[in-house]
Amino acid sequence: MSLEDWLLTKRNIKSGRTSKKESIAVAEGFWVKCERCALLMHDKALRKNSKVCPQCNHHFPTSSKDRIAQILDLNTWQPINNYVTSTDPLGFADQKLYGQRLVDMQNKTGLPDAVQTGLGQISNHPVALGIMDFRFMGGSMGSVVGEKLTRLIEVATYQKIPAIILCASGGARMQEGLLSLMQMAKVSSALQRHNQAGLLYIPILTSPTTGGVTASFAMLGDLIIAEPKALIAFAGRRVIEQTIKEQLPDNFQTSEYLFSHGFVDLIVPRTELKAKLAQILSLHRK
Repeated sequence: MSLEDWLLTKRNIKSGRTSKKESIAVAEGFWVKCERCALLMHDKALRKNSKVCPQCNHHFPTSSKDRIAQILDLNTWQPINNYVTSTDPLGFADQKLYGQRLVDMQNKTGLPDAVQTGLGQISNHPVALGIMDFRFMGGSMGSVVGEKLTRLIEVATYQKIPAIILCASGGARMQEGLLSLMQMAKVSSALQRHNQAGLLYIPILTSPTTGGVTASFAMLGDLIIAEPKALIAFAGRRVIEQTIKEQLPDNFQTSEYLFSHGFVDLIVPRTELKAKLAQILSLHRK
């Protein structure tokens, strides 16, 4: 897209005359429009700012690969259990066979499942890091996610280093039925042993963090951190309102609401997350 075309498109955006075709052209030309404040910015500038809008601080969705670059020191990432994949134990099928859905997601995202786990360093502090990726079936927690996180925590306990999990999930994976729900207890048990060893565990709640993930390891941290305006919930707003027969506040299930009620310890913007983690790790270093 030429500069003249971009300027014309930008004027149309401001005047509300942008067509769907022009919007697609902006996206293909690596220009991104903030969905909250409508600021138009270059994709490179957005990535340089950790995918956070410089005008309104809106946090764009980001991949696990980007998270690794944003949080860890350069060239310190060492993936573990990278090739653990689901075997479709139930032979589940809805609109598509679950086994085929897994293959499609793996081809689309380049990931074996909805979490990456590994070892790395944050400002020279060694950590065990798990990063959930919402692009893979909504970051749903199946048997592979639970197994990889459990193994990660066990490695952290054995090496006597802090464990950090970045949560982004729609909840338990329905295609694995009870097997997915069992992961809540399995990961929580590993965290209990990690805690008994006197080691630090920090969950970082990003948008969205919901369902069985919220009901287990996302809320079991020694220090719970959340990104600004992140959606954090167990059940949906409509389900809760219908159950209690009351209307909920507008900011219900946001990180700010949970912080004001004591469920979250810190709200940290993504651009400041690495520095804040480094500070916390230095305070807890033995």
